[in-house]
Amino acid sequence: MSERKTQILEEATRLFSADGYDGMTMKQLASACGITEPALYRHFQSKESLYDAVLDAVAQRLDTDEFIGTLDHAADLETILTGLSVHIIDFYTRHADIYRLLLFSALGGHAKARQVFDIIRGAYIKFLVRHLDRLELEGKVVSRSNHITARCFIGMVFDCAMAKSLWKGFNGRSYKPDEIIANNVPIYVRGLTPHETEKMAEA
Repeated sequence: MSERKTQILEEATRLFSADGYDGMTMKQLASACGITEPALYRHFQSKESLYDAVLDAVAQRLDTDEFIGTLDHAADLETILTGLSVHIIDFYTRHADIYRLLLFSALGGHAKARQVFDIIRGAYIKFLVRHLDRLELEGKVVSRSNHITARCFIGMVFDCAMAKSLWKGFNGRSYKPDEIIANNVPIYVRGLTPHETEKMAEA
């Protein structure tokens, strides 16, 4: 990829995440890149094709495959949930523009909102579902809708990342990532562990 195209994608990601798909204009992007609109259209034929390229670049920045590979052999649920939480909160704290991109696409009802969602959250959800299915077969977690459980857990962690990176000091308190993880992961682990669930039912 040429240096100019890389610059365009970086500026487009910044502007899309700041103003949303509808708010960002090609004229605005050309100005931010220090080029003319015709020069911009030589690299990308339309705003939609540019948005597609931004999403592709986002997927490459995530690099979830390498990270997920490090957790693939984790034997217990707590290690998996903790590892996912640490990675997501750390990454999206450092790259808030990606999360803004997700929020704008979803809240704006853009046609590509599902694609953005799948790129950003989908890999984590699929990974967690796969391991919940495995742990259920091994008798280590109770039978639940693993897809719902995975979506809710990943959604909760993303919300924590958003609160830390986008809404700092919201409601007058800023929580550190390790506080969030130490509080929330055990709740999920207890709720999915067979003997803990039996104790709660008996109570």
